[in-house]
Amino acid sequence: MTDPITDTDSVLAAVGPRLRTLRTRREATLTEVSDATGISVSTLSRLESGQRKPTLEQLLPLAREYRVALDDLVGAPETGDPRITLRPIDRHGRTYLPLTRRAGGLQAYKVVIPTARPGDRVTTGSHEGYEWLYVLDGRVRLVLGDRDLELAPGEAAEFDTHLPHWIGTTDRGPAEVLMLFGKQGERAHVRTDD
Repeated sequence: MTDPITDTDSVLAAVGPRLRTLRTRREATLTEVSDATGISVSTLSRLESGQRKPTLEQLLPLAREYRVALDDLVGAPETGDPRITLRPIDRHGRTYLPLTRRAGGLQAYKVVIPTARPGDRVTTGSHEGYEWLYVLDGRVRLVLGDRDLELAPGEAAEFDTHLPHWIGTTDRGPAEVLMLFGKQGERAHVRTDD
């Protein structure tokens, strides 16, 4: 029978390397993580090196910052169920369903975009990253730089998000799209067997 104190110590000891790996994969500095979480740089450093045991008050903001489940930070055993629990995020009238739980790297979402209304403003924006989208249902309007495109079901587009862009629908109804987003400019790699 395992000693629960020893087992807890080994679980907590493994958190530091996981935190360091998540931070370095995101190419974030301790200062950037400190600014985002409110945890001091020295505490973050000691957590990553294993010189300090993490508390729940520290792990919660770190899990949010790295976009991982708390179970992933502490190495909780797998439940045997590989399904991803979709927790919808409503933002600016759109519904985003995260399809990945991986920290950093490419993120996948199913997005439901409501019907455009007459008079809706098209406001383009740009940011760091790279985006790929695939239209599942409805018709999507993509304004990309000085181009104004309409995508139908089964069509896809990919673009560098430094280019001013806006994604919406036409006035014919709502749309559903799959989106892959790489925050640091990661691109989706498509392989074909020739």
